[in-house]
Amino acid sequence: MPPLLALDCAGPVCSVALVAAGEIGISRSARVDRGHAQVLLPTIADALAEAGAAYRDIGCFAVTVGPGSFTGIRTAIATARGLALALSRPLVGVTVLEAVARGARLAAAESGADCLVVLDTRRADLYAQRFAPDGAARTLPAAMMPERLVSTIGAERLLLAGDAAASLVPHLEARGTAFDGPAGEGFADPADIAAIAIERWGGRSAGELPPVRPLYLRAPDATRPPAGGRLRP
Repeated sequence: MPPLLALDCAGPVCSVALVAAGEIGISRSARVDRGHAQVLLPTIADALAEAGAAYRDIGCFAVTVGPGSFTGIRTAIATARGLALALSRPLVGVTVLEAVARGARLAAAESGADCLVVLDTRRADLYAQRFAPDGAARTLPAAMMPERLVSTIGAERLLLAGDAAASLVPHLEARGTAFDGPAGEGFADPADIAAIAIERWGGRSAGELPPVRPLYLRAPDATRPPAGGRLRP
């Protein structure tokens, strides 16, 4: 297969990875608190230049669809869609939760336990999803408070993963739930994003793949003002 370019701006780091023959050739990342649009395209250009490649060499694009930063998700998806459309290339969406679970797959296989991925929302709640040891989703992704999350967990042992896994530990200990981990790096590694995307791509054309849509698990913090912002009715 020709190379795949994976993009991730769902979190505080904007990452780009160029993958060929199942291995990362080039990986670039930059810390981004705001201004994802100003960082992403230069980061892509730097990665391609380092690899001695051009946009036309890319066979498929992959992008994280969330959950995470509203601005980052929109920026990455819009960029990936634009590139895929301009070049008539397929586009594959991958959730951050899936990528983190894949990063913990070796530990999950060893323990034989389900993997509970828990991500920081920068608020009181958590993004969470449960996966079987083989990576299959057990539950739908959701945003919920820690107390509510642990109440949905049975008595079986779990493997924790994700950047907010440690925050769930006191709640699990208070409930007497057995757990291992946290496992993995806690964030969506471009290698894992690309690996999932390559499996879904399978050499198919753009028209044979489902459309890529953002995964939002709660409403944005910004809301439309009353009366559409008009001062008078």
